[in-house]
Amino acid sequence: MKILDTPITKSELIKTSSNFIDENTIKAAVDIKRELLAVDSPMHYDCEQFLLENGSSQSDIWGINLYLDEDDLDDLVEFDSMINIRPAQGNRSRSVEDPAIQSKIKSVVAKWLI
Repeated sequence: MKILDTPITKSELIKTSSNFIDENTIKAAVDIKRELLAVDSPMHYDCEQFLLENGSSQSDIWGINLYLDEDDLDDLVEFDSMINIRPAQGNRSRSVEDPAIQSKIKSVVAKWLI
């Protein structure tokens, strides 16, 4: 598990990751305020906790799946994670419901995955 500190290609991420959902899909968490991407853990919760330990606020962290064999950003990012269920923030499902938050997540992913 790591928080990316330099942009990385999807193929490099595939080579260096060890926790796959399937052969080209990994779990990740995004801090939308600090624009950080934590990747490569067995559970979204682990990425979330790693970000929290490194100064992030829980309200800014969202769980995603990355389909690293996809080229289009809309197909690359799946907004599905148990950590996204937050009724107090108006998000009542595993999906990220707010289009503005979805857009911010995609921009953070695009910043780190080249």
